Amino acid sequence: MKKYFLTLCATAFLAQAFGQSNNTEKIFTIDADKIKTHIQSAMYGIFFEDINMSADGGVYAELVKNRSFEFKMPLMGWKELKQDGTDGSILVLNRGRDNPDNPRYIQVTSISSKGYGLSNEGFHGMGIKKDDRYNFSVLAKLSGANGLSLQVELVDSKGDIIGSAAVSPSSGEWKKYTASFIASETEPKASLRIFIKGTGSVDLDMISLFPQDTWKRRPGGLRADLVQKLADMKPGFLRFPGGCIVEGRELDTRYQWKRTIGDVANRRMIINRWNTEFAHRPAPDYYQSFGLGFLEYFELAEDIGASPLPIINCGMACQFNTCEVVPLNQLGPYVQDALDLIEFANGSVTTKWGKKRAELGHPKPFNLKMLGVGNEQWGDQYIERYKIFEKAIHAKYPQVRLVSSTGPSPDGDIFNHSNKILRGLKADILDEHYYSSPEWFFKNVTRYDNYDRKGPKIFAGEYAAQSVATVSPENKNNWKCALSEAAFMTGLERNADVVNMASYAPLFAHVEGWQWTPDLIWFDNLRSYGTPDYYVQQLYSLNKGTDVVPITLNKEIVTGQDDCFATAALDANTHELIIKIVNAGKQGQSADFVVNGIKAGAEGTLTLLQSDDLSAVNSLDNPFVISPKNNTVIFNNNHLKMALKPYSFNVIRVKMDKLP
Repeated sequence: MKKYFLTLCATAFLAQAFGQSNNTEKIFTIDADKIKTHIQSAMYGIFFEDINMSADGGVYAELVKNRSFEFKMPLMGWKELKQDGTDGSILVLNRGRDNPDNPRYIQVTSISSKGYGLSNEGFHGMGIKKDDRYNFSVLAKLSGANGLSLQVELVDSKGDIIGSAAVSPSSGEWKKYTASFIASETEPKASLRIFIKGTGSVDLDMISLFPQDTWKRRPGGLRADLVQKLADMKPGFLRFPGGCIVEGRELDTRYQWKRTIGDVANRRMIINRWNTEFAHRPAPDYYQSFGLGFLEYFELAEDIGASPLPIINCGMACQFNTCEVVPLNQLGPYVQDALDLIEFANGSVTTKWGKKRAELGHPKPFNLKMLGVGNEQWGDQYIERYKIFEKAIHAKYPQVRLVSSTGPSPDGDIFNHSNKILRGLKADILDEHYYSSPEWFFKNVTRYDNYDRKGPKIFAGEYAAQSVATVSPENKNNWKCALSEAAFMTGLERNADVVNMASYAPLFAHVEGWQWTPDLIWFDNLRSYGTPDYYVQQLYSLNKGTDVVPITLNKEIVTGQDDCFATAALDANTHELIIKIVNAGKQGQSADFVVNGIKAGAEGTLTLLQSDDLSAVNSLDNPFVISPKNNTVIFNNNHLKMALKPYSFNVIRVKMDKLP
């Protein structure tokens, strides 16, 4: 009687909490004793590309813009400072062949005893937190001066000092000098000032300021709050470094991984592929410092428990820009870079690149299992280059699975051509991309139902529902978009024997420096928030299970009947059944989940994402408008009766007596 009373109370609570339902009860049957297919451990992951200030000014925690003066305009981000009538000069010098990876530095000459120097604006300002420690460093050498020192100051938007320190260069040779201080105030728009104390000249390079509280407190590391949001997703894989970044606008500005490891002072800065991409959002100062390089990407993947998925250039620049390609007979260095990358990731410390990895502080291999050949390329030029890469890589590393491109769209002549040829070549994994309306995502829930079960596996490598058809402030991460993605993902999971991986894109965006919308996580200099799409991705990743089991509505697969979409899986690690169900309709749905093999009175959890407003969004000021809410549910015998709230994504977890 007590158990029955609790069940009635729970059912009544759910009906009240989740809204009124229509009169027709939907009976969902879950055959938890019949495994349909296995779900890959890396099924749901994240895709990183340095767009929207994702790296410099974003997850890479450096606060100084243009720290080594290598922008096209060497003093961009810097301003000359003169206090109390002081004077001096700043000269940009170029070492050229002596240091081709970091040729420029500045010479600052003061002709007064104090008050002359320069300031740096940061990336739309510098985000500073009260009571946090900040670490300053600079490469400096004296030029015919003695007794000269540098006064380093953090100032708020009013010009008041909120932190200071001093360093005293003491040599005529290049040397690194450091200092640290604790900020006295929180300030989202701080700037850095450096004044010369004394008279004479000093040469400066690699002027840097980092918070000490980086991810895992690594010096020169990553912004902790942004990485934590990634870790909270528990992603199965991390795809990096892109994206169109891999290709470059032309081949000279392609991503070259070997230039992104080692001393950050010797990582050659280049202009970002997304610099001035959209006229309404110009970014003339968008460069890549590569402080976040390939070692850091691999370490990040390791930190958050994700399998690394690097993408390498296949000898083609972006086909939307220059369409520049390397002749086939000159492709050797590109192929060698791919082979060397695998050795860098997996090789023993006795190999050339395994030794290099160990010298950089990581003797343990990264266990690389997958590698992408090219990004979003298409046509015969791509196919003939892919063949060369595939032959060379699989001859030496047959265990490494290759991801190949089917182009920028999920259908049409380009897609059909690439799809047909790559399937004929028995490619390992095909990368499919789709950016479209919510209606497209609802309609394409069944996209993979009839794919060849014996053909290549699918990587849903880039997708995001678009609230409007253009990249603009109106293209928002609203609930309708996220709900359509949740529905679409039921089809991905139900077809896990074909779809092995999936990732939303893009990942990050700075609220003052974006080129593309929508995006999964938005941030400013101090704060960040997950969008409704973020919570959909997170709930799938946290609740993916290990094996798909059948779920039906009226003996049919649940693919949109009465606006319902569903999938079910077992988790062999926790002995639980996981049901994911989307009610995409404006009316509530009365549902009865009938589960074979569950214990009577079993208690489970319900995680709910819901809003009656399809246009609802999260924001920096209101980050949890749409976010997961947890409740308890109780099964009566093998039934769970509940009301599915309108416009809702529901995840139910419940312990099973035994697993098949």
